[in-house]
Amino acid sequence: MRRHMLLVMTVLLLLGLIGGPVQAAMTIKLGLVTKPGSAQNIVADRFGELVKERSKGAIEVKVYHSASLGNETEILQQIQMNTVQMGVITSGPFDTFDPIVRVIDYPFLFKDNAQADAILDGPLGREILDSLETSGFKGICFSENGFRHLTNSTQPVKGPEDIAGLKIRVMSSAMHQAIWQALGANPTPMPWPVYTELEQRVIDGQENPLWVMVEYKLWEVQKYLTLTGHVYSPHIDVASLAWWKTLDAATQELLATAMREAALYQRQQNRAGDAGRLALLKEKGFAVEEHPDLEGLRAKVAGLKDLEMYRDPRVKAMLEKVLAAVQK
Repeated sequence: MRRHMLLVMTVLLLLGLIGGPVQAAMTIKLGLVTKPGSAQNIVADRFGELVKERSKGAIEVKVYHSASLGNETEILQQIQMNTVQMGVITSGPFDTFDPIVRVIDYPFLFKDNAQADAILDGPLGREILDSLETSGFKGICFSENGFRHLTNSTQPVKGPEDIAGLKIRVMSSAMHQAIWQALGANPTPMPWPVYTELEQRVIDGQENPLWVMVEYKLWEVQKYLTLTGHVYSPHIDVASLAWWKTLDAATQELLATAMREAALYQRQQNRAGDAGRLALLKEKGFAVEEHPDLEGLRAKVAGLKDLEMYRDPRVKAMLEKVLAAVQK
């Protein structure tokens, strides 16, 4: 009798009739352009760990890092086509798919991390994520790249007059090109990484959060760092909408919850490390301008909200709502 009951229990477990649903075996391809140890990879690896644990090993997340699937725009195209299921992607490249994302990258929008979290984790952030469905993406949540700062190999930068003429690598983003044009630089869109281009002086500089400068050892090819904090740069954690719709509700909830927890974990890790990163960059030889003329920089980009790229009624309305929210 006991043996019979054990057999019945085993069958019921396999059928998912007791002990909760059993996830079907699944492998998720997740694309990144950065190398292990980078901010995107921390999110992806933590997500994979949580998913494996909570699906009891039935769902595997396979991370394709170091641009092995192409640059960020190419990864997004593959996510649209469901040849790649998920990605942790910098916000900038999204603006060619849905211009509403340009709102997030508006210069000097957020004063600090707390304000960025309040907006992006709230209803306005959810509205931006949901908008991505029109382009074939399921927007899950925001992890972070961080506040972006300027480096160059030519001269110290204290204010906008020092930026004039510098050839600065930017993401493939109309918004980021417009920012640096307004500041007087020569913005040059290039996929990441750009170590060789910096080393060979094809470009004078780049702009990124501190973790990027450490992970990619930019002190070897750059001399001057200016803490501009000109843009708060999130990563958008997305899935293929076509693929997402094939999943049952329980699997969707498992994946979304795991990604949100991974994003929060990564943000905390990223922020906790910035003071140490700045100290290391100084130790490695960067000449750091910690108090540039931010008012002068803000004045240069004040007119960007009137550009053609913000005249789409949907984008304009979102920008106005976010600008109003950060003033409260």
